[in-house]
Amino acid sequence: MMNLSPESINSLVPEKKAELEQLVEEAQFRWSLNGRASQFVPPGDWTVWLIKTGRGWGKTRTGAETIRLWKDNCPIIHFIGATAGDARDIMIEGPAGILNISPSWDMPKYEPSKRKIRWNNGAYALIFTADEPDRLRGPQCYASWCDELAAWRYADDSWDNMMMGLRLGTHPRVIATTTPRPTKMIKELVKNPNVFITSGTTYENIDNLAPAFLNTILSKYEGTRLGRQELMAEILEDVEGALWNMRLIDNNRTKKVPELIRIAVAIDPAVTSTKESDETGIIIGGKSRDDHFYILEDLSGIYTPQNWAIKSLDAYNRWKADRIIAEVNNGGDLVETVIRNIDKNASYTKVNASRGKIRRAEPVEALYEQKRVHHVGFFPKLEDQMTTYTGDPREESPDRMDALVWLVTFLMEDKINTNVWV
Repeated sequence: MMNLSPESINSLVPEKKAELEQLVEEAQFRWSLNGRASQFVPPGDWTVWLIKTGRGWGKTRTGAETIRLWKDNCPIIHFIGATAGDARDIMIEGPAGILNISPSWDMPKYEPSKRKIRWNNGAYALIFTADEPDRLRGPQCYASWCDELAAWRYADDSWDNMMMGLRLGTHPRVIATTTPRPTKMIKELVKNPNVFITSGTTYENIDNLAPAFLNTILSKYEGTRLGRQELMAEILEDVEGALWNMRLIDNNRTKKVPELIRIAVAIDPAVTSTKESDETGIIIGGKSRDDHFYILEDLSGIYTPQNWAIKSLDAYNRWKADRIIAEVNNGGDLVETVIRNIDKNASYTKVNASRGKIRRAEPVEALYEQKRVHHVGFFPKLEDQMTTYTGDPREESPDRMDALVWLVTFLMEDKINTNVWV
C-alpha cells in the first residue's frame, strides 16, 4: 500500500501531489466511510426522520451530511434552528456544521446578510429560526433540516409553517435532530406513523468525543434522571405530585446573568458525614434589580461539618456574596459555630423550618411559574430532586432542593435597599 503521509505526498511531482491530495480529502469527507450505520438516511416511505439522541451522539453531523447528500436532488432547502445564533453557530459554522464537514470542491457559500447558503450546483438553503415562525409562511422547499426541535420557542407554529412549505418535488422530506424532551411536539412525532425514528445514546460515539467532554458532561449527568434524557435520550414523563417539571425549569434556563444586587449562599446542613449520611445542600444564587432570581452554582455533597463550612465560605468569598444562610433545625448552633471558627467576619443568618418541605417550596415554585427564577446552566442532581420529590416520607431528603428553597425565599423576602445590608 502506498504511504500517504504528508511527507510522502510532498515529495511527489505537482500533478501527482494534487491528485493524491484530492484522493485523501475525498476519503476524509466521504460520509459512507466515516459515519455509523444509524447515521445514514434510512430506507422507507417516510416524510420525517426524527433523530432523538443523547448529547455527543453525532446528530448535527448527521443532519449536515444528509443535507450534503440531498442538495443534489433538492434545489431549495430550509434550515431551521431554535434561534438565529443556534442556526449560525451549530448548523452552519459549528464543528459539525455544514461549512466544516464540506470538502473544498463542494464547499457552499454562506451569505449571512441574505440568510442563505448556496452550492456550486445551484442548490441553496434558506435559514430560518423557530422564534420567528411567520418568516416560514410562503417560502417553498424540497427538504428541511430542523435542529434542536425540543428547544423551539414556538414549536407548533414553526413546524406547521415549515410543513406547509414542504411541497416541492415528488417526495419532500424533513430531518429533525434533537436531544429529546417531553414536549408536545416530540410526543406527537414519536407517535406519528410517517416519522422514522432514530434513537441513540452518547456512548455510541464515545470514541470520537474529546476527553474534556467526557470528564465534564458524563461526570455531571451520569446517574441522574436528567442524564437519562441528556445522555440516554429517554423522553421523561413528569412525576405526579412533584412541584416542578423539566419544562418549567428549561423555559427559564439562561446563559446570561444581569447585574445582581444580592448574592447569597444557602446551606441545608447534614450533621453526620458517613457514606449513608444525607447530603449537605449548598446552593449559590442572586437577585437582580427587577426581582428575578438566578441559580449560579450547586456545591452540594456528603461532607464533614468542617468541609461543608469551607466549601460554603469559599463560595461566599468567590462570588462576593452578601450573606450565608443556613437551616438550623438539625444542627442548631453547630452551624454558626463551625462557620465562625473559620471566618468570624462572614455575614450569617439562620433560618428555621416551621412548615413542611412542600409547603415551603410552593411560593418558590410559583416564582418559576412567573418565569422569575433562572438556572444559569444545568444542575442535574438539583433538578432531579426538584422534579421527583413529592413529599412522601419514604423519599430521601431533598437537601439540594431545600437549600434552593431557603435561598430563593431569603432573597425574595429581602426588602433592604441596595446599599445597606442588615
